Amino acid sequence: MYGTITDADTYLQTRLNTELWETATDIDKTAAITEATFLIDRLNYTGAKAVASQADEFPRDDDTTVPTDIEYAAYEIAYKLLEGADVDLEIENIRNASLQYESVHETYQRGIVADHLAAGIPSARAWLYLKPYLADPYQLTISRKG
Repeated sequence: MYGTITDADTYLQTRLNTELWETATDIDKTAAITEATFLIDRLNYTGAKAVASQADEFPRDDDTTVPTDIEYAAYEIAYKLLEGADVDLEIENIRNASLQYESVHETYQRGIVADHLAAGIPSARAWLYLKPYLADPYQLTISRKG
């Protein structure tokens, strides 16, 4: 699990409108951080796990600790999950060309999905923390065997 409830509390105190986190139980906070860790670990990162047998993707290479940015990303995702964020639903809603309820009308650009949602990350802010660690999907690595 990336981070702790205590560190998440401290981090989220610096943000506005985080009453949902403040009033959540420790059980819900732990579940949210655990799920956030799972979502983070599904991505493809540069380098290799520091220890091949470690459960999570971080730390990596010669690092012995998890980067602060990864923990911050976990807290951002955890908060979004507590808010009820559902990546599948967000993507499905984008497929709707427009929605109207009485005088309120919303139009979506069909077929355009934000990078963070396409990657399964419900928070754009978390995505900004994660992006520098991601492997370039267009980079080709060639190595010689034998």
